[in-house]
Amino acid sequence: MSDSPDPIEHHVRAILQEVGEDPDRDGLQRTPLRVAKSLRFLTKGYDQDPETLLNGALFDVTYDEMVLVKDIGFYSQCEHHMLPFFGRAHVGYIPNGKVVGLSKIPRLVEMFGRRLQVQERLTSEVAQTIDEVLKPKGVGVVIEAVHLCMMMRGVEQQNSFTITSSLKGSFQEDAKTRSEFMELIKHRKDSFA
Repeated sequence: MSDSPDPIEHHVRAILQEVGEDPDRDGLQRTPLRVAKSLRFLTKGYDQDPETLLNGALFDVTYDEMVLVKDIGFYSQCEHHMLPFFGRAHVGYIPNGKVVGLSKIPRLVEMFGRRLQVQERLTSEVAQTIDEVLKPKGVGVVIEAVHLCMMMRGVEQQNSFTITSSLKGSFQEDAKTRSEFMELIKHRKDSFA
């Protein structure tokens, strides 16, 4: 590991000066380093490959009913203002001879979320990857999120949220499958304990 400063630190220091702050004052001396580390963490999804993430956990099965992982919490940053957006993702698919380890679905959402994003692309990338790697009969992804770029600036809407969906295969073509998926994601878990 290099002891040289992260190049981001220099830029953060310049930004602090541009907004009228003194980057050498007590509370800000380590801020460029902290921001650099934070940005590296929040964008670590660029260092991951989605197919590699999923391929290590594909299993042959004869199960052909819907698999649904819902209420997957995620955090991302909008690519327009680099402000956070966060919420829940719901991912369902109908196997076609293969399933993926359940923990891989939240990891896939996190991987794409840890890139500068728009919610629409995040939704599509999760669905597209599952469709390409598992080749299921169908896949559906719905994401609900709040965007701080809408809450803290611009229109300053505190109560609005955004819902996006990407439906492929039987989730798009079969009204019954789509309806079942949409109905199942409405149900909220209070507790299993």
